[in-house]
Amino acid sequence: MGRLDSTAVVVTGAGSGIGRAFVNGFAREGAKVGVLDLDSRAAESVVAEITAAGGSALALSADVTDRDAIRAEFTRFHEWAGSFDVLFNNAGFNKPMPFLDVTEDNWNAILRVNSWAVLMCTQEAAKFMIPQGHGKIVNTASVAGRQGYPDFTPYSASKFAVNAITQATARELAKHGITCNSFSPGVVVTPLWDTLDKDLMEMGATSKPKESIDSFSADIIIGHPAEPEELVGTALYLASHDSDYLTGQTIMIDGGKVLL
Repeated sequence: MGRLDSTAVVVTGAGSGIGRAFVNGFAREGAKVGVLDLDSRAAESVVAEITAAGGSALALSADVTDRDAIRAEFTRFHEWAGSFDVLFNNAGFNKPMPFLDVTEDNWNAILRVNSWAVLMCTQEAAKFMIPQGHGKIVNTASVAGRQGYPDFTPYSASKFAVNAITQATARELAKHGITCNSFSPGVVVTPLWDTLDKDLMEMGATSKPKESIDSFSADIIIGHPAEPEELVGTALYLASHDSDYLTGQTIMIDGGKVLL
């Protein structure tokens, strides 16, 4: 018996990085997983990994800011899985800019994906969860949602917003048996950091490859940046009945980078 037997879980941004590790971990514990990603080929590749290992998964593809597309894919998932028990709002991105150079376009693009989409996807998932009388929403925040970084100003704002949305969701949906929590990773070795590394070098914030991740990892008291698999245990807790009495909270999973 797995911890998530027959649990129907959708993870956005699941084609790589943290999301990919999560859906693989959930499937190993018996969940029916919806692998949602903007890149349909990435989603299909992850589904192939899961099914080859004996798990149950469905590839979903949508822009998380497109309500009609999200509604259609959530409906397809619900029809396939027979329920919709857990949503992980994990999709997100960052495009660093020096504080004094941040543009309105940069701000709007990041906030739309990292914050607006969290609220909108939650609204759409809730339409399936409310009639069931239960559900879990889990949002990917960040250490940048606890303290601001000047080269990541819009990203930091977007992740502060995720924690606010988490609390508002918890208060609104508790009466329907739905909980909502977020978790805050620190530095995680994923393709996102590879892109950030290049962007920070191009804008002159760093001078050599890997300097950014080494610099951001320097104050992690456990002593190293996380691999995605190191976050799976916390994700399983948040997706399972073990966390039924937890709501409106943000869990730091950052190796001790930020101590509150």
